Amino acid sequence: MINLTINGKKITAPEGSTILEAARNAGIDIPTLCYDSAVEVYGACGLCVVEAEGIPKLLRSCSAKVNEGMVINTESERVIKSRKIAMELLMSAHDGDCVAPCKLACPANTDCQGYVGLIANGEYEAANKLIKDRIPLPAAIGRVCPHPCEKACRRQNVEEPISIAQLKFFAADYDLNGEKYIPKKAAPTGKKVAIIGGGPAGLSAAYYLAQLGHEVVIYDMMEKMGGMLRYGIPQYRLPKDILDKEIELIEKTGVKMANNLKLGRDFTIASLKSFYDAVIVAVGAWKSSSMRTPGEDLKGVIGGIDFLRKVIKGEEVNIGENVAVCGGGNTAMDACRTAVRLGAKNVYVIYRRTRNEMPADEIEIEEAEEEGVIYKFLTNPISFNGENGVLKSATLQIMELGEPDASGRRRPVPIEGKTEEIALDSVIMAIGQKLVAEDVSEIKLNDWGNIEADEDCFATNLDGVFAIGDATNKGAGIAIEAIGEADRCVKAVDAYLNGESFETRVPYISKRNEETIDYSDREKNSRKRPKVLDADYRKNNFDEVCLGYTEDEAKAEAERCLECGCREYFKCKLLNVAQRYDIEPSRFAGDMPQKYNRDENAFIERNNSKCILCGLCVRSCREVMNLSSIGLLGRGFTTDVGPAFSLPLNETNCNSCGLCVQLCPTGALTEKANMKKQVPLKEQFSVEGIEIDGKKAKVLVSKYDGKIIRVAPFDEISRKSGLTRDELFAKVVK
Repeated sequence: MINLTINGKKITAPEGSTILEAARNAGIDIPTLCYDSAVEVYGACGLCVVEAEGIPKLLRSCSAKVNEGMVINTESERVIKSRKIAMELLMSAHDGDCVAPCKLACPANTDCQGYVGLIANGEYEAANKLIKDRIPLPAAIGRVCPHPCEKACRRQNVEEPISIAQLKFFAADYDLNGEKYIPKKAAPTGKKVAIIGGGPAGLSAAYYLAQLGHEVVIYDMMEKMGGMLRYGIPQYRLPKDILDKEIELIEKTGVKMANNLKLGRDFTIASLKSFYDAVIVAVGAWKSSSMRTPGEDLKGVIGGIDFLRKVIKGEEVNIGENVAVCGGGNTAMDACRTAVRLGAKNVYVIYRRTRNEMPADEIEIEEAEEEGVIYKFLTNPISFNGENGVLKSATLQIMELGEPDASGRRRPVPIEGKTEEIALDSVIMAIGQKLVAEDVSEIKLNDWGNIEADEDCFATNLDGVFAIGDATNKGAGIAIEAIGEADRCVKAVDAYLNGESFETRVPYISKRNEETIDYSDREKNSRKRPKVLDADYRKNNFDEVCLGYTEDEAKAEAERCLECGCREYFKCKLLNVAQRYDIEPSRFAGDMPQKYNRDENAFIERNNSKCILCGLCVRSCREVMNLSSIGLLGRGFTTDVGPAFSLPLNETNCNSCGLCVQLCPTGALTEKANMKKQVPLKEQFSVEGIEIDGKKAKVLVSKYDGKIIRVAPFDEISRKSGLTRDELFAKVVK
């Protein structure tokens, strides 16, 4: 045995061992991507380097042997610098998506590709569980989310993006109408957290905290939980019984809920902090923004969220026959469509830009138009006019578009001397909302009048007090943003409760160069549109407009997914090492070689754009299977891995053993999957105790369509035993 020291730890190792073997046996991890005990040492990746005292150059631990008295450092500054450069070189030629663009675009980091794929396979319960890993209110969010995920969906480069939000709606409703999923909870921690505000941010934070075993109480000023999901979104878009069911499921995780209790009136942050270990402020933004237009104080002028809240609560709202809604977002659409349902004869939307610049969802704009809403684009109110304190009309400035502003949209510019006056009974100002600052007088506010919260951990100026949602930093946003903040905040709160530091470093992921993606082989297949109530019927009531997908429609829509994200994401060795270090592959960026890549085998899918030339597939095929079905082709930057003469795999002696797939450290080699069944076309399993020539053996069995197609390593077993393929298969079955 050899005595040596690795990272200050004295160990022994058998003579002839490599440094890598000695370290691993001692529980010390040295990263490597090209090493496997099944094949000869190759040393291609350059990641396993270590520093040895008295030796000037770094050693490759996969090949360097241990010597008596050796002192090794596996994480020195030189070693880390070398590994970072090696990783940057590898990743600079790795053209693959670790994560689908839809997931990256979701503020809650929802695995859109994952649940869309599960829906395509008919696994609706599994899809809902995956969604609820990130979103505790999926039926509500599926109905109202403006789906930034769909704006990033690459399917739009073929024809139209996947209807991701509608599929969430479908999976969540399937769950609510069946055995409702409630996540498991960790053992009680004895820690208590108070949450102020029962909107999407507060409810989500409570949901996540309860799962971690913490005791949680939500305090809310309204009669029922839900926040703006309940009091800011009309019934025809989000039925409140759906919201009630989802809130009830959150309550069943152990969350306690206390309503009709207002911050500043019934309790203070300080009083809660004296009783709870941490407090999360998620009070929302309940005050309509002012337009600073003369006449706003007239009777008949009301804020958008004030108007919607009154209607939802069943309070009397007399808007008259002629109504104008100012704004171009989804709140404006909710307000104008609600006004139609309340019986207004003429409902105008006043928007200072054109239809193309409206931030509202296109479907909301279209459906409002179908219901009779009149759009007055390129107009802006310069005064609301009244008699005896009551609104009578509005004077509109006619606008034209000038140069783009900071948002990228063309700035509306007044046309001097050109105005229009319209008779009105009501004006609904739907241009935004903000925090009621008096409610949070204990916390430091920023220059915008919002709570100042750390953007990484959401801590405020008060120890143990955190803040999330519409009340913080940049102000009101969309519900899915609040949910995403709640998830990240809970991680910070949990670390705080446990006296631990909170990791804010963003892990590295690989992204494809969009300009190099070829969609020409994709068959065009437009998105499936769910049925909606007829406009003439729906404008007279508050029934839910969208009827959602049928099962067949949902599966057909989900099957359109291009599956951009890598299937090997959770077990990719390349990514695991890349995320250990702060790497910048762009330093070595060049022309990405568009490598040979096509489906060429019934079981194995090759994507050489992800290949890092580690050689494991080539060596395992040659050294273990004695086949040499694939090899290294070319030299230098154009080197590729594939069969000789770039033949398809099915025209070689490849027997689909899957060993190359098993050893591949990236997603360059994967096992093909039948999307409809979400199971590998080739089923593989090990069978031990097969008696061959008087000895017990372990074999790898491959099945396709229920039949055994291969036993590995067949050639070796056949040579030793003299058994034919059928005779060997019979032994396995027996």
